[in-house]
Amino acid sequence: MLDQVLATVPRWPDERVLIGFDTADDAGVYKLTAELALVQTVDFFTPIVDDPYTFGAIAAANALSDVYAMGGRPISALSIVAYPANGDLNDLEQILRGGAEKMHEAACSVLGGHSVADEEIKFGYAVTGTVHPGRVKPNAGARPGDALVFTKRLGTGVIATALKRGLASDAHVDEAIRSMLTLNRAACEAMLRFDVHGCTDVSGFGLIGHAREIALASSVTLEIEVDRLRWLPGALDYARQGALPGGLANNRDFASCVVSALRELPPEIENLLYDPQTSGGLLIALPETDAALLERTFDAAYRIGRVLARGAKPIQLL
Repeated sequence: MLDQVLATVPRWPDERVLIGFDTADDAGVYKLTAELALVQTVDFFTPIVDDPYTFGAIAAANALSDVYAMGGRPISALSIVAYPANGDLNDLEQILRGGAEKMHEAACSVLGGHSVADEEIKFGYAVTGTVHPGRVKPNAGARPGDALVFTKRLGTGVIATALKRGLASDAHVDEAIRSMLTLNRAACEAMLRFDVHGCTDVSGFGLIGHAREIALASSVTLEIEVDRLRWLPGALDYARQGALPGGLANNRDFASCVVSALRELPPEIENLLYDPQTSGGLLIALPETDAALLERTFDAAYRIGRVLARGAKPIQLL
């Protein structure tokens, strides 16, 4: 739906805009000088965990991720808060504190923000970062012959849904929270040592949705070896039990048309390919030799497939 609306929005050329919304990149990039560009993004959402402090910290990590996915360094942020007028102020304080401390961990200064009264809680940030104009990591750079490397396990959406339904164990929730709280800063720093051609973070559109963006922007096919994917503990079991977030079905409706599966997949695995992630990992396209070095030097990185010349479908599952 949004794609249809954006297609009608007027656009005015500006040679300083290096990355706009044409290629569904994680953030916009605006060139200031030959050596400096701004990376700008915004993200906010409703609570996905019970603890307000943890929710605030996850929201911060999630918003920061878009800057890291572009190869940038976050420097400042503005908070976005929607909160009930008669809500518990202690909970609001904890949300803001959790976000502020995660931003401090990222060496990103919170400059202020904006709040509105709303019966549904929402929280997030608009984040500004910096990057060298020649070192931006866009969606549109993947090349045939590249390897695909990912940096986190999948399943946060299903586990958060299982938590809401009273199905999730404390251990599985704790592991999912640990993953969502982990900044993609180290993953970004690790990948920037190599000749990265394209990158995105896997968040609300799920693995397939974000892989689709790289494939379409780069005019290639991404071949994903499903057996290489790593799942958060409990994710497969909760998917089998039907703890599927509403966004998963939306992602499938949106992106399944670009997918070709070369074998029949178990329903729980097929569902998890579309599972909306929060503060997910980086999906990186880079040469095979560099991919092997990245795997050796950054423990969380693992290969999940390769980039092919454009075939019948943008995504091919093995």
